[in-house]
Amino acid sequence: LGLRYVSFRWDTAVSRRLPGPAPHARTWQHQDILHRGEGETVTTRRAALASPALFLATAAIAQGRWPSQPIRLVVPFAPGGTTDLIARLGQPVIVENRPGAGATLGSQLVAQAAADGHMLVLSNIASHAIAPALYPNLRYDALRDFTHIALLTTNPSVVVANPRSGPDSMAELARRHRERALDMASSGAGSSNHMLIVRLGQLLGRELNHVPFRGAGPAMTAVIGGQVPLMSDSLPSAASHIRQGSVRALAMSSEERHPAFPEVPTLREQGLDLVTSSWFGLSGPARMADAIVERISAEVLGVLAQGDIQARFAEFGGTAGHMNAAEYTAFVAAELARWGPVVRESGAQPD
Repeated sequence: LGLRYVSFRWDTAVSRRLPGPAPHARTWQHQDILHRGEGETVTTRRAALASPALFLATAAIAQGRWPSQPIRLVVPFAPGGTTDLIARLGQPVIVENRPGAGATLGSQLVAQAAADGHMLVLSNIASHAIAPALYPNLRYDALRDFTHIALLTTNPSVVVANPRSGPDSMAELARRHRERALDMASSGAGSSNHMLIVRLGQLLGRELNHVPFRGAGPAMTAVIGGQVPLMSDSLPSAASHIRQGSVRALAMSSEERHPAFPEVPTLREQGLDLVTSSWFGLSGPARMADAIVERISAEVLGVLAQGDIQARFAEFGGTAGHMNAAEYTAFVAAELARWGPVVRESGAQPD
């Protein structure tokens, strides 16, 4: 099973439709599928190369009966976002964007699919740690109804402000917030950054006004344009805007300052005891065959261990994953236990 990493733009001119997928699905034969998690669409080769890309390069399996049909990768967000996923498989791959309800609609689709390894989902903190507490009628169990295969990436969040009208530090943010409740944007209800805003308001002693958008791109545009003064965003999504000076970075949610942005202090440094990150992994339906799970997990981790992949992640604010199936399953369980009380105690509701 050969591995290599690649980087291409989405290009419908070179795509080939296969019979069967829904109208919103895109299909590639021996092509590369670019997706960025909770946010904007990446449409150029330059953007793909300049992102904290996760490169998964998995050739066709020569022996055995898997895959015996096109593999469907369900991305439970609108096209675009904070984490690039470039998947190259020898079999035809159908990438389906199934956004909605805090990334739960696409996740539910995979939870109900056949456990034959031909439908996988980009599992994440929104769908598998926050949603179970946020949505009372959620139609899947984040542990029981999935086979968790590998952790792909983790990303810290960053609080950014409009450089003209927004505060210039967390101390200034706190002062303004005491006088009048501030608005803060996120990529949508139920996202990790929504929960950061909830937790930040708790620490400040006054609820921040959450302004949800349909993706990180529109939210960032509103902050740059001055319609909203503040935003909580994943660092890979915000990195280019910070470097360009179109927004001001006030704080990182990481344990320590990020090496790509050493001038930006952490929330903890500024007296706010909050450390968190968003994450993305690869999961399938419950009861997948162990042999398939082990094969996918091993190949994914092999790619993630490559030095150039790890360096590119670090440059743009992400960290390559290193958890196999058992470790990732335990991680999801721990994240469920961590975020459930935060969601319930906050009283947050889907917007």
